[in-house]
Amino acid sequence: MTASVYFISGIDTGIGKTYATGYLAKQWIDQGIKTITQKLIQTGNIEISEDIEKHRDIMQTGFLPEDDEKLTMPEIFTYPASPHLATKMDGRALDFNKIEQATHILKQRFDVVLLEGAGGLMVPLTTDMLTIDYIAEHQFPIILVSSGRLGSINHTLLSLEAIKQRGLSLYALAYNLNDESQDTIISKDTAQYLKQYLKHSFPEAKWIDIPKI
Repeated sequence: MTASVYFISGIDTGIGKTYATGYLAKQWIDQGIKTITQKLIQTGNIEISEDIEKHRDIMQTGFLPEDDEKLTMPEIFTYPASPHLATKMDGRALDFNKIEQATHILKQRFDVVLLEGAGGLMVPLTTDMLTIDYIAEHQFPIILVSSGRLGSINHTLLSLEAIKQRGLSLYALAYNLNDESQDTIISKDTAQYLKQYLKHSFPEAKWIDIPKI
């Protein structure tokens, strides 16, 4: 049996993508679904992915053998920037074959792989490839992380329009309630608006609330 791979992207940097990834993994594990997270590309770190560390804290698993094997963090760059710039700063190119091989191995060992991207859908991985290009190449269903912060409707709709334009599958919109910058009135209205939008434009997509810690 081949695992399902879901690509987790966000509408913006700092939207809570890493927290949402860890939370969803914990929820599915608790439901008896063997789940692991993987970081597509980690920047701003040396040797260990801080995002994978956060996932494991939320999942309450500690480091896994796959982490020690670096299957969950196949590409790490030291400069805290978009991958296309981080690779230049480190003086080496992305090894997409290494990433894909790691994902393939994880698929053999788990029921679900949650593959967290770096930033949003339009973040450039190289000068010639955007994150959404990589998703389209592999036809991964997307879990898009949003929140009720001011401005998120615009960012969310732009991301959803990009998904629709590429003909990609939206598995779920994950609504991060763990964002302290949110105004309660705006957050509730944003959720209501986006739920109505999904009903018309992505009727098969799920709505997932990511609760406060």
